[in-house]
Amino acid sequence: MPRKSRIDAAGALHHIMARGIEGRKIFYDDIDREQFLARFIAIIAESHTRCFAWSLLPNHFHLLLKTGSVPIATVMRRLLTGFAVSFNRRHQRQGHLFQNRYKSILCQEDAYLKELVRYIHLNPLRTGVVQDLKELGTYRYCGHSALLGKRKRPWQEVNAVLRMFDSRNSSARRLYGGFVEAGVEQGRRTDLIGGGLLRSVGGWSNLRTLRDAKIFYKSDERILGDSQFVQEVLSAAEEKFEKRYALRAAGLNLGKLVTMVAEIMGLDPLVVLAPGKERVRVKARSLLCYWAVRELGFSLTELSRKLDLCPAAISKSIVRGERIAKEEGLSLIGRIKLKK
Repeated sequence: MPRKSRIDAAGALHHIMARGIEGRKIFYDDIDREQFLARFIAIIAESHTRCFAWSLLPNHFHLLLKTGSVPIATVMRRLLTGFAVSFNRRHQRQGHLFQNRYKSILCQEDAYLKELVRYIHLNPLRTGVVQDLKELGTYRYCGHSALLGKRKRPWQEVNAVLRMFDSRNSSARRLYGGFVEAGVEQGRRTDLIGGGLLRSVGGWSNLRTLRDAKIFYKSDERILGDSQFVQEVLSAAEEKFEKRYALRAAGLNLGKLVTMVAEIMGLDPLVVLAPGKERVRVKARSLLCYWAVRELGFSLTELSRKLDLCPAAISKSIVRGERIAKEEGLSLIGRIKLKK
């Protein structure tokens, strides 16, 4: 069965997991962990991605992120590719570092944010990286210590999490600590790793019982939430796909998009494709990147070849192009005749 595409949207909450190939280590020592964190912190700052929870284990990691101005796929591609290259260079190895694709589950924030923060931050204890809650409270490679106020992590959404417990930091930290302690005995929470309401109702047996009673639910392995949330997410994703299909069906390819952007900016198409730092050229190329990736679904690799820019520069151009399109009310829809 072909794998399903990931689902994303601005402001979406994602539980992300990635493992080393064949279960091998992706962090040999603290240098590896620090290099990963440095890259991660820089990328989420540039992309305005918010981090609510995180933990690094020897052969995998967990992140709880909220999408900002850049799709989660772009954020993760930059993070995993960049880290793999530096890891391989440092350890004089070749080949893939991560096992298959990373797993990304779009989560219903109101229902699952607190539970996911606790689940992710208990991972070092569950896997034996630390021996008890006291050691977990000072563990450097997990977001738990920052929430307890024992480490400063300005890039972590500490206050947003604490406000779910109390308006005062001291009280919130105490309540958060008790909440985490109460989760120690829960072990591995299979209900928190996706599947729509399939896992939320307690697994297949409970779901069969509900179906026998003529109660039907919508589920999807890429989403964690109740039936209505899953349906809303899938409907939005379908709408995005339909728009992309309509634009492609109308004959809008990359070449025609270059021509369209050139006309909007009053430039020659060759000027749009050529590198340069003139303001109007940067503006045109930013719009091109935004529409090509977000509206038409072209990959960063395709645009890299076309514009002679690295993927990181393409990502920044997408963010800039989105801002320009919004500020100036520019849209592809309406500029071409869509097929019915």
